[in-house]
Amino acid sequence: AAKNLDKIVNQFSDDVDWFIAGEETLAPWLGQRNNRQEVKEFFQVLQDNLESVRFEIEHILADGDFAVATGELASRMLSTGVVFESTFSAHFTVRENQIIRYRFLEDSDGLVKALTK
Repeated sequence: AAKNLDKIVNQFSDDVDWFIAGEETLAPWLGQRNNRQEVKEFFQVLQDNLESVRFEIEHILADGDFAVATGELASRMLSTGVVFESTFSAHFTVRENQIIRYRFLEDSDGLVKALTK
């Protein structure tokens, strides 16, 4: 798993603009990340707080150095046992074969409800 994590993290620039909106006090994996180490910490915190039930990419749209992936996800919140389900879109900007900007959009209200039940 650590090898796969390193492969994923190395796809990001060490000067990345990463943001996932939401309530960071409830979901510490949300928020701003600025470098590879912080991206790696995101995946570690994510793994410590939820169990992926389903993650399906339905569409990938690309235009030059920009791409969007859309799909559906389901994750079990380890703190509550509640399964959170949402559609999502992940937005990527790539330069010199590395992701320099990343945004992930999901049902943040539904996530709060799953974490507070």
